[in-house]
Amino acid sequence: MKILVFGKTGQVARALTDAAPAHGVDLVMLDRRMADLSAPESCARLIAETDADAVINAAAWTAVDAAEEAEADATVVNAAAPGAMAAAAAARDLPFIHISTDYVFSGAEGPAWKPDDPTAPLGAYGRSKLAGEQTVMAANGNAVILRTAWVFDADGKNFVTTMLRLGQTHPTLRVVADQFGGPTPASAIADACLRIAQALHDGVGQPGIYHFSGAPDINWAGFARAIFARSGQDVTVADITTADYPTPAMRPANSRLDCTSLKTAFGIDRPDWAAALDQIIKEPSS
Repeated sequence: MKILVFGKTGQVARALTDAAPAHGVDLVMLDRRMADLSAPESCARLIAETDADAVINAAAWTAVDAAEEAEADATVVNAAAPGAMAAAAAARDLPFIHISTDYVFSGAEGPAWKPDDPTAPLGAYGRSKLAGEQTVMAANGNAVILRTAWVFDADGKNFVTTMLRLGQTHPTLRVVADQFGGPTPASAIADACLRIAQALHDGVGQPGIYHFSGAPDINWAGFARAIFARSGQDVTVADITTADYPTPAMRPANSRLDCTSLKTAFGIDRPDWAAALDQIIKEPSS
């Protein structure tokens, strides 16, 4: 199977490249020069002209705080472009997998969010991603939206790499302890996307919105402690509240995702983030 992938340098896109051989698929990776998400119709044309068997959108505006001052631009990238992609894929009956986020929810205290729970994003980034979900679903194609959270790998700009870097020079770090979620390895997201693409291509599995995050759920401070314990860095983590660390965009306090329906539809289990973290620390990026 051949898969057209929007995105080349992001965490999930890199992981897709690494995972493809094990799945026996060929990937056509589109970087920003090849696919400009600020020009949605050009993305649609690439799908109209492809000989690929499926499409994965692993590209997005992910600068959460910057979106507060550039919501219109973020919405083009996160909503108009995926909508155009989904419509083009639907026109050719190509499976389309689109990655979304926990930020579509309010983050209110309570149980893990289910895919059909009411959405209520707190800021511009979440609104742009929710709009993207709506445009993708409106295409009525063979599409899966995969919401995920707290993505990390060995190379990208993420919480794990930030903690490992800061731990080299800071004996104590203040980390938010009132936000909870499931850290998710980019490698696991890539594996899930490829499995879903194959299933949809084979006519099994149900299109729709699904959740996928690592297990077990934890808060940021606890995750930081796990990182330092595994890396051997002697760093003390001091718990703080979200109010102690203000940012331009509000972060959801509850990013827990109920992933039951993904297991039921595609047989995909929640990944063990600790095992992925150990692998990253054991084999650091060169």
